Amino acid sequence: MQKIQLVRKDTVAEGTTMFSFTKPEGFTHVAGQTVDMTLVEPKETDAEGPMRTFSITSAPHEGVIAIATRMRDTAFKHTLRDMPVGGEVSIERPFGSFAPHENTARPAVFLSGGIGITPFHAIVKDAAHKQLAHTLVLFYSNRRPEDTAFLDELTALQQQNKNYKLVATMTDMEKSAKEWSGERGYIDASMIKKYVPEGTEPIYYLAGPQTMVTAMRGVLTGMGVSNDDIRFEEFAGY
Repeated sequence: MQKIQLVRKDTVAEGTTMFSFTKPEGFTHVAGQTVDMTLVEPKETDAEGPMRTFSITSAPHEGVIAIATRMRDTAFKHTLRDMPVGGEVSIERPFGSFAPHENTARPAVFLSGGIGITPFHAIVKDAAHKQLAHTLVLFYSNRRPEDTAFLDELTALQQQNKNYKLVATMTDMEKSAKEWSGERGYIDASMIKKYVPEGTEPIYYLAGPQTMVTAMRGVLTGMGVSNDDIRFEEFAGY
């Protein structure tokens, strides 16, 4: 277990904050991996305890370890919210194997909702940095643009990586104060087929709340996608 210090906090959407911490010497991770984070002597605790698992939303080449989370009314989130710059948490080494497959002939299609974007945010940044040859299509569903973490950055990354396409879709634009010219409605088979090249045999990666992941697995199964070509991570609300 290693201690790291808070460097900065950034609001990345309404109700969603990214926390960036120092990166210890020798710390390495693969984009898409997760890390166990434990609070150090928190002033407030609850039945869930002082440890949570987060996807690392910063890319491996960046000089910080960053996580992003919805700011819910829990003891853990209260402690993070109130933590001053320089405050410490402890982390275990990164783990997980949610990184894209190696066969560049097969596209990677990411299906994400809400805070489930965090591993894909790291993967897409990493792919642009390394100029990976994979075709990447990121479907990203939220209620409104205001709720959509990293929307501007994920959009801009298309200019850095010609092999990457963002398909952001909004499900509740009636409650938004912003204009939106992109897709609307939930991710479904017709939307996926609209943007995924035919006959390319993609591998699908799903991340988000359990209900969203379950629904997306159902959509893919209905499209005839083999379970061998579906990888997923479910995000708890904490």
